[in-house]
Amino acid sequence: MDIYLKKQVKMKNKNINFMNFIQVAQDVMVKEAQQVQNMATLLDENFQKAIGYILNSKGRVVITGIGKSALVAQKIVATLNSTGTPSAFMHTADAMHGDLGMICPDDVIIMISKSGNTPEIKSLVPILRAMPNPVIAMTGNVDSYMARGADCVLNVYVDREVCPNNLAPTSSTTTQMVMGDALAVALQLAKGFRTEDFARFHPGGALGKRLYMRVSDVISQNERPRVSPDTPLKAVIGQISSKRLGVTAVVDENDNICGVITDGDIRRTLEKIGEEDIFALKACDIMTRTPKVVSASVLAFDAVEILQKYDINNLLVVGEDGKYVGVIHIHDLIREGIV
Repeated sequence: MDIYLKKQVKMKNKNINFMNFIQVAQDVMVKEAQQVQNMATLLDENFQKAIGYILNSKGRVVITGIGKSALVAQKIVATLNSTGTPSAFMHTADAMHGDLGMICPDDVIIMISKSGNTPEIKSLVPILRAMPNPVIAMTGNVDSYMARGADCVLNVYVDREVCPNNLAPTSSTTTQMVMGDALAVALQLAKGFRTEDFARFHPGGALGKRLYMRVSDVISQNERPRVSPDTPLKAVIGQISSKRLGVTAVVDENDNICGVITDGDIRRTLEKIGEEDIFALKACDIMTRTPKVVSASVLAFDAVEILQKYDINNLLVVGEDGKYVGVIHIHDLIREGIV
């Protein structure tokens, strides 16, 4: 334990003994995991009903809560939105002061509360019941006022909080969060939500680039080093040096790839032959005749996997017609944040 931290602990409470905080953290994790496992045994047909309400709705999922449950509700809304289920958050307290106007006739409502009996929830339930919207209760108390007023109940019961005083919402918010994830994943599977769909909702950052950026996007600014099979070695070296990619494609007059030459190929060739024979060589004499090739239309992240699989730095790129269109280098992918 850090000496400074140990001193701070002793200053706050002179009677405290040195604690193994790693063990404390492990205990928290194990106990919360046990609560989640227990929740899995409580799942019943209500979960099927909840999924049915959402799938059959033409509107959004409006999720409401107060306190820590409100924070959980916001996270679940974000997860649902990013996985193809339009959702919105409504704070339970604000609902009573105008935010009820955000609920449309086709929306499904999810109310989150550990006890299901808070004053704000009890005020809101009869108002929601007067609306045509299906109401799903997510609570640890299936006999609560909120649960009795709902069309179906998702049981997120915990026997105690992992907080030493059994007060701070800890285990209960974890089970709520996991139940939200379960809903999101079930809805993804039901809707056939694919990687391509996910990419449309996550265009920003490194994740977005992995999901939508294609090889053609990466090579657009690159040079297109190329020589013919009969190109003398001296000109081959010049082409590799001038294009600064460490490689050149060997192509015929129709842009069909015949082979590839890297600067490493040239070094290895020079080690094997005498100086008097160097400039008698042509591209066809030293090229690799079965180069690794990737289509310009594939995801750039797929190109990364090919480079890593074969432990190489470059790939020749071809268009839909199989003709040579350029080179993609590992540094291009690093620059774009894909690696």
